[in-house]
Amino acid sequence: MFLTSCPIYESHPPWWAMAQVGGLIVLQPEVGGSRDNFFFAGVDRVRFRKPVIAGDILVMRMNLVKFQKRFGIAKMEGKAYVGGELVCEGEFLMATGSG
Repeated sequence: MFLTSCPIYESHPPWWAMAQVGGLIVLQPEVGGSRDNFFFAGVDRVRFRKPVIAGDILVMRMNLVKFQKRFGIAKMEGKAYVGGELVCEGEFLMATGSG
């Protein structure tokens, strides 16, 4: 869940929050993440379906499509919803590492 009423998030688009959620998923031991940090490596095919305004509760669902453990690279697909309606979707590339 993501509250857009927090002042720090007012200038960040939904896909930025989705990338952060995806990075946290990649670091989970069940996924294979064994490094200290994740880095946002890219975004592709992002579509904004409806506006997200202050006070909306943004629910994000991230799906790990591919993880190359050797290189620490993950590809994810994500969707964001407000009130059950799709508001944003896209593909995200994450890299894990230390430092």
